[in-house]
Amino acid sequence: MFDFQKIFAYVRFLDEFRKIKRVIYNTGEDRRENDTEHSYQLTMIAWYIVDAYKLDLDKDLVLQYCLVHDLVEVYAGDTYIYSQDKEYSESKTKRELDALLQIQKEFPEFPDMLGLMEWYEHKRDRESLFVYALDKIIPVMNMYLDNGRTWKDIDLTQIVVTIEKLREHKDEKIRKSPELYELWIELVAMLESRRSELFLE
Repeated sequence: MFDFQKIFAYVRFLDEFRKIKRVIYNTGEDRRENDTEHSYQLTMIAWYIVDAYKLDLDKDLVLQYCLVHDLVEVYAGDTYIYSQDKEYSESKTKRELDALLQIQKEFPEFPDMLGLMEWYEHKRDRESLFVYALDKIIPVMNMYLDNGRTWKDIDLTQIVVTIEKLREHKDEKIRKSPELYELWIELVAMLESRRSELFLE
């Protein structure tokens, strides 16, 4: 009934996903967050927000998007928004498309996952835009809780991160989900109130 080798291959694939390190530090720990931790946290927070605030969104679709939104990074890697490697940053879209094609070849027997990954890449519905926006907000909340440690680690970030730079990179992306833009503006106000503690500027 089961194809052990295919199941084992998928386990190995998810194990590789767990190895993808993001730039952000785990709050209070001397290690960086991995993609699995990020995706799980995003999923739980999205579930909480949609359910607790009775948002008119397909909850199951939101949760599925959260789970698959970064799977392409198994092959494409994580691309930090402030990366000084311009060539690497500019190749993000192509690397992620190539990664999606590779995953499609490896797991054709899992059309649900493949379809959701492709649909998420196109951001064609409110649910994908909600997840996309929340994905931009959660790291900022984590860094706030960690007293701006990632933002202040120049060796890690290679750039002086400011509130203005955050807004420049995130405002328009988060605005795509009206449900979350108000939350973002409130978070920006919190950052402003602790600007000298959280940032090196």
